[in-house]
Amino acid sequence: MDCIILAAGYATRLYPLTENTPKPLLPVCDKTIIDHLISDLVTGGDIDRFVIVSNHKFADNFKEWANRSDYPAEIVVLDDGTESNETRLGAVADIKFAVDNLGIEGDLMVIAGDNVLDFSLCKFVQYFKEKGASCIMRYFEPDTERCKSSGVICTDDSDKVISMEEKPENPKSNWLAPPFYIYTAEDAKRVGEALDSGCGKDAPGSFAAWLSVNSKVYAMEMPGSRYDIGNLASYKSVQKNYKGIIR
Repeated sequence: MDCIILAAGYATRLYPLTENTPKPLLPVCDKTIIDHLISDLVTGGDIDRFVIVSNHKFADNFKEWANRSDYPAEIVVLDDGTESNETRLGAVADIKFAVDNLGIEGDLMVIAGDNVLDFSLCKFVQYFKEKGASCIMRYFEPDTERCKSSGVICTDDSDKVISMEEKPENPKSNWLAPPFYIYTAEDAKRVGEALDSGCGKDAPGSFAAWLSVNSKVYAMEMPGSRYDIGNLASYKSVQKNYKGIIR
């Protein structure tokens, strides 16, 4: 299985920390954000190759980091060629960029490179194997107003997604989808089809939402918490409160 780590953002809300350093390479406790994600998955996530999709501004930063790393899995850094927040391709377009450039044909995990977790993503890989279909995650958000700015999902009793909507004005549930996805080989090949049919390019969940209408997608309840580092306050909070992965 390949794992695409989406890392082509510019993190302008974290300036000055991210003016010359990409957000996934910021340290949290004893390692960088991206190292927290990869070191977890190499313990049992069945990942053969990690693909870091960067923008042109930060591609060299990631290449230098990759050269220093000694993970057993292969690490590939892709430069999507964009140089500003205004010209970025968008997360779904970056997934297609990676799939096309590397000729990815197998099962595919896609995760955001700016989240720190207190649970292991290996549990998600196991869930995917049990379901034998594309999978996303879900967590309960009691604040309905916050649901309006996220991907909202509804599931049946088997966890099958029956609806998924990005940033709805009237949310149908309080279950939200964090940016962690695993696609079967067959479904991963459909990113181009999704974009051609009008799927949103920016939010990574847009492809999962499109796919849930056109294929079978299941949603695993998130077994812990994630820390989304979006601004200086949230970064300081993670630095202070993060205790590591609970296995």
